[in-house]
Amino acid sequence: MTALTPAQLDALSELGNIGASHAATSLSQMLMGQIEMTVPSVEIVDLADIYKHVTDEVSALAIFEMQGEIEKGGYVIFLMPLHSAIRMTNTMLGMTDEDREINEMDESALNEIGNIMVSAFLDATAELLGIVMLPSPPVLVVDMGHAAIQQLLVEVACDVNEVVFFHTKLVCDQYAINGDLLMLPEINTLSQILEMMDKLLNAHC
Repeated sequence: MTALTPAQLDALSELGNIGASHAATSLSQMLMGQIEMTVPSVEIVDLADIYKHVTDEVSALAIFEMQGEIEKGGYVIFLMPLHSAIRMTNTMLGMTDEDREINEMDESALNEIGNIMVSAFLDATAELLGIVMLPSPPVLVVDMGHAAIQQLLVEVACDVNEVVFFHTKLVCDQYAINGDLLMLPEINTLSQILEMMDKLLNAHC
């Protein structure tokens, strides 16, 4: 597993907080209400241990492929437990019933929320590293979280060994909404990102 230096971990945390700030601004404008978002922690975990971090609780997963200057960069997933996802779409759609089935309007709203979140994080990464990183159109999956991620990796046969977790906390109006942004970089992508970060950190020393 890739061992991060304290400086690299700080840089990833800074990237996460920049992305969260951008996402909060965009979501606040879309929902016409104040959204606050923080990234309390960032960690890299081995793909084999992902079950310890993503349970089989039913969740909504907005899945994006990383595109841009880093070819076949891997995937970014915005994952919210289903009850958090419904709270979020209720806020967006002006609804209050939390004990309901997810519908097409929810799915459309979650795709838009996921797109804002992932675009903000990739913009932050691109801005920090001076490269172009863009998300593909989203694919929304409502399923057991761990099982859905495993299925994705089987289907795409992507060479992923590690997952970067940006643990996010969103607060909108009276609700606290938990979600995680998962970056599943292809092996070479993670090496490239860390190499760029090192150059950036050394330039500021």
